[in-house]
Amino acid sequence: MAASQIKSKQRVAEHGEVYTAEREVNAMLDLVKQETERVDSRFLEPACGDGNFVVEILRRKLVAARKRATPPRRKTPVPAEFEKQSVVAVASIYGVDLLLDNVQACRERLFDIWNGEYAAVCGKETNEECRAAVRFILSRNIVCGNALNMCLVDENQKDTEEPIVFSEWTLPFNDTRIQRKDYSFKELMPREEKKARTQDPGQMSLLADEEDQVEPLLQQQYIFDYRRHQSYGG
Repeated sequence: MAASQIKSKQRVAEHGEVYTAEREVNAMLDLVKQETERVDSRFLEPACGDGNFVVEILRRKLVAARKRATPPRRKTPVPAEFEKQSVVAVASIYGVDLLLDNVQACRERLFDIWNGEYAAVCGKETNEECRAAVRFILSRNIVCGNALNMCLVDENQKDTEEPIVFSEWTLPFNDTRIQRKDYSFKELMPREEKKARTQDPGQMSLLADEEDQVEPLLQQQYIFDYRRHQSYGG
């Protein structure tokens, strides 16, 4: 086993932590290539580690965001449109991991990849409030928890009874306002996925197939502007 695929033998023994190599990551993502190249397609990695799968998904989505933000007969993206599409891309990626250091590293890797593209495309038009909004989105999308029982874990990686809550992010307005709706992870899982997860947690799955679930119970709803300083609703 390659050294880069493990952090320590102790972590392997205690948590079964083994990272998937880049070649295998890309081979698996190529099986759902069309979805990885849709800016708004939602992905969940139920054992995200420090982010090998989700960072590659984000890279692919940001390429798609560039294309979507580039009008015909123009060689470069429109900065404001790329900003919007890139926020959508980040907001569509979710991850769960048992270990807090992995969760923190995953959030940072995703932010760094997004911010690098954001700065490259938007230059002087970048906005610090947008950066803060993306960090907040990542704080809610990448969580420390147990994907099997769909609850949070404490600082000692012990299960709690507090359910994982994910936010659905949409931009239904023709401006920079973003709508956030909070749902219990259990409510979001398609029925067949719930059954399968009790037997095999899997490696990666799509969130919420509309044809395979009833409308989940909405817990909270907020609207905020990702370019203006304000409360995001906790």
